Amino acid sequence: MIRIGILGDIGSGKSYVANNLGFPVFDADYEVAKLYKKNKKIFLKLKKILPKNIKSFPIEKKEITEAILEKKGNLKKIIEIVHTEVRKKMNLFFKKNKSKKFVVLDVPLLLENKLNKKSDILIFVDSKKSDILKKLIKRKNFNKELFNKFKKIQFSSQYKMKKSHFVIKNDFTKKTINTNIKDILQKIK
Repeated sequence: MIRIGILGDIGSGKSYVANNLGFPVFDADYEVAKLYKKNKKIFLKLKKILPKNIKSFPIEKKEITEAILEKKGNLKKIIEIVHTEVRKKMNLFFKKNKSKKFVVLDVPLLLENKLNKKSDILIFVDSKKSDILKKLIKRKNFNKELFNKFKKIQFSSQYKMKKSHFVIKNDFTKKTINTNIKDILQKIK
């Protein structure tokens, strides 16, 4: 099984690329959202370390956001608890798809959390900062302060681009992205 990791900034179009490669996708953001909604153990662990913020089950995104913005170390605490479960879900995904030739990892902190392997094919989705910001501002739950906190824990775009085997220049048109995806698929298949 060949693993394809998708890298890029928040809002750069990673998920679009991941979902259009044509292979099974492990979507970490989806798994995290599911954990907040359905995993009582995660709720109890988070409530124990952040009792002022985490009050109800299922956990509301608003509570997580407030905890992250309230105190500098809270994001790290949340990541430590949540990522342990996300890793388990990812391993189940690998077992389920072990007969597939390719799988795609749509994991925002893939390199930062050392979830990648040397043999992974890495694709960096490169987008203009101004285009990303325009796109993010349109999201109903966009929070610039939260965005900046997450940016601080991520490796730089330059570093991720250097580590990548392929770069997709995303101008947010389907034609451009799909052409890039086609080119990459021809080279890796």
